[in-house]
Amino acid sequence: MIEEKVGRRIKELRNKLGISQEELGFRSGVHRTYIASLEVGKRNVSISTLEKIVIALNVSLSEFFDF
Repeated sequence: MIEEKVGRRIKELRNKLGISQEELGFRSGVHRTYIASLEVGKRNVSISTLEKIVIALNVSLSEFFDF
């Protein structure tokens, strides 16, 4: 499922930066529990929220979807 792929990618990039879910939430303006739900594939992410997360992860959308 795409939700799981997106979640795994968020987690992979977050871990690569060495930051916690809480820190990613702070940087992106998205609540930590929502990020946790995304990372396990339990929630759909909107395009606007994904944009905030991608910016906080310091990657482009094309880099993000290179999985």
